[in-house]
Amino acid sequence: MTVPRGLNPVRAGAETPSPRSGLSAVSTALLAMSRHLEVRDVLKTIVASARELLDAEYAALGVPDDHGGFAQFVVDGVSDEQWKAIGPLPRQHGILAAMLHGAEPERLGDVRKDPRFEGWPSAHPDMSDFLGLPIRDGDEVIGALFLANKRCPKPDGSCGFTEEDEELLGMLAQHAAIALTNARLYERSRELTIVEERSRLAHELHDAVSQKLFSLRLTAQAAAALVDRDPARAKGELQQVAALAAEAADELRDAVVELRPAALDEDGLIATLRTQIQVMDRAHGAHVTFKSSGVRALPAAQEEALLRVAQEALHNALRHSGGSRVDVVLEKHGQGAMLRVTDDGSGFDPRTVRKAGRHLGLVSMRDRASGAGGQLTVESAPGTGTTIKMEVPGG
Repeated sequence: MTVPRGLNPVRAGAETPSPRSGLSAVSTALLAMSRHLEVRDVLKTIVASARELLDAEYAALGVPDDHGGFAQFVVDGVSDEQWKAIGPLPRQHGILAAMLHGAEPERLGDVRKDPRFEGWPSAHPDMSDFLGLPIRDGDEVIGALFLANKRCPKPDGSCGFTEEDEELLGMLAQHAAIALTNARLYERSRELTIVEERSRLAHELHDAVSQKLFSLRLTAQAAAALVDRDPARAKGELQQVAALAAEAADELRDAVVELRPAALDEDGLIATLRTQIQVMDRAHGAHVTFKSSGVRALPAAQEEALLRVAQEALHNALRHSGGSRVDVVLEKHGQGAMLRVTDDGSGFDPRTVRKAGRHLGLVSMRDRASGAGGQLTVESAPGTGTTIKMEVPGG
């Protein structure tokens, strides 16, 4: 079994527990696949589940691109040290290509003796019996699943993988296609959401900042006309110019913070939140603080949802509450995390806000929390400040 050149494969784990059997094992695998929204997490779960269910030493899954390589490639059963020793990885060829282009299952007693076998690097694990099949979405092959070295006694040249194994892997591949397709749709939906948010910010910049700058220009012209004949009124107009300029600067700072891409992949949720909150603290009159405690890495969808809800809650607090302080806390909560954004501002009655048709971003925040498997609560009343809480379950 070979793997693609030039990519850093994602390991699903070098160690896998001993196999479970029967419907319980199949149910566990299918539930695990349906639980994840990120393509990367779905691929890892499929590979680990296949290896465990069929009691194989090695498992891999390749998702092809349109250029003879792979968009993603995930393995299970190979250590980090082995991957480093293998070195440059081949592109689609041999048995690997047969799974993608022939679109038929392959069960071999010794993959090394197959005429399509083209060898592998010296550090590549030695493999003999082999089971592979395509993952289909309708007529399209969207990936290929491979298993090698069934853990069972077998005579020389015979395949340890049985017809029952092939049937079970086929069933797993059908559900894998559904899970992978859903994950791709989710990622595309998230990309569209980002585009929509940027469009919203562009309109907000036009409506708020541009209008303030226009007002600033007219006020400055009025001040210039009054300088000689009415200095006192000119002074008042210039003070208004200064106030409008400050408001426009605040609007621009808010927009820049929201437009800057979040560095979640590189820096993680805590570091990204801390950086953005430090910027907001410098940009606004209110004091903005951040504390975190015991939070470990969360599924990517949950981290992004927490970041976006924190941004929306901060935006509301700094723009609408009139408070002097906003405290942001992110802490461990069960297997997941709890986010709290609290201000000491004027507060509001959430029921009145809904009736008035002014949501203050609450609908968006609730949708984000729900989409990540979490829950959002709002605690506020006139004169008491506001606390936005969001819980996520972890992974």
